[in-house]
Amino acid sequence: MPVHYAIWRVGENPQPLTISKLATEKLLQKMIIQDSSILSDQWMIIGEEVNTLDSGRIDLLAIAPDASLILIELKRDRTPREVVAQALDYASWVDDLTADRLSQIYEKFSGGGNLGDAFRERFNAELEEDSLNQSHQIIIVAAELDPSTERIVDYLSKNGISINVLFFKVFQHGDEQFLSRAWLIDPSETQTNAAQATATSTIAKEPWNGEFYVSFGDSNSRVWEEARRYGFISAGGGSWYSQTLKQLQPGNRVWVKVPATGYVGVGIVQSAVEPASSFTIETEHGEKLAMDTLKYSELYRKNADDPDKSEYFVPVKWLETRAEHEAVNEVGFFGNQNTVCKPTAPKWRHTVDKLKSYFKCWNTDK
Repeated sequence: MPVHYAIWRVGENPQPLTISKLATEKLLQKMIIQDSSILSDQWMIIGEEVNTLDSGRIDLLAIAPDASLILIELKRDRTPREVVAQALDYASWVDDLTADRLSQIYEKFSGGGNLGDAFRERFNAELEEDSLNQSHQIIIVAAELDPSTERIVDYLSKNGISINVLFFKVFQHGDEQFLSRAWLIDPSETQTNAAQATATSTIAKEPWNGEFYVSFGDSNSRVWEEARRYGFISAGGGSWYSQTLKQLQPGNRVWVKVPATGYVGVGIVQSAVEPASSFTIETEHGEKLAMDTLKYSELYRKNADDPDKSEYFVPVKWLETRAEHEAVNEVGFFGNQNTVCKPTAPKWRHTVDKLKSYFKCWNTDK
């Protein structure tokens, strides 16, 4: 449905701000380059006006923490349907980008920078060639779309295409202009589609086996032994990390991996995701807020009022867990940087089958 905007100046006599326009849409593109959090605080811009040779130029190209790509197209003067068709055409070109070509794109964009170094600095992780460009999202930035084009985007999204629209509107107050934004589709749905693609082999895939993969990462903001003791998984520090937790529902079985370490637990989800501001744990002193009890409670309290950066928790009844030094890992085991995903690669079935021989209590019926 069409997105409508309005902003009022707060006071006893509220005054609506006047809807305005940017001098040029090129200005918005420059603003996004200067501050990519206009789109997402978890994306890094790696290319501008990227030449696709025979298809035209991609306005902006970005990369996410899992090394997936984000193709960003501004509507400019094209009709809505034209921009969607053009973006899909660009996506078919992006799908074939190699690591060498992406390095060249970033080098040109940054004036000689190294993509691997920039990725490490931005995301505190190594950029592995095997994980680069395993999936991508299409983001269309527009002031408005017609209803039929919105239906097309919604249809593509519901059928597994990682596409979304970010609507923006400019408001005038005196000599100042203010920019607001709203998403057509919940960004977590778009990321989930992309994560699903990342978790699917490009060679073969099979029906999802009903088992969820969970990455419990970043030892600088959460502790596995606490999750193990109090019964939860969590993620935060940015919406990219936390929003895939929304996939989990009561009764789902999760297999938890600590990145670069191995699989440490299997459990059953007890209830849906909760923010740190309300999530409680049962301690020896009774029920307490997690953000008042856990090792990184100060960080959780600091971000509790920020929906994007807040830590989010999912309560889990553990069936069996291990300490990190006892983690299970083998060559060929499935791994993914998304917090939660539903893999359909044969490697995931192989991984779960092998894990069931290590974690004897994986079945709640036994």
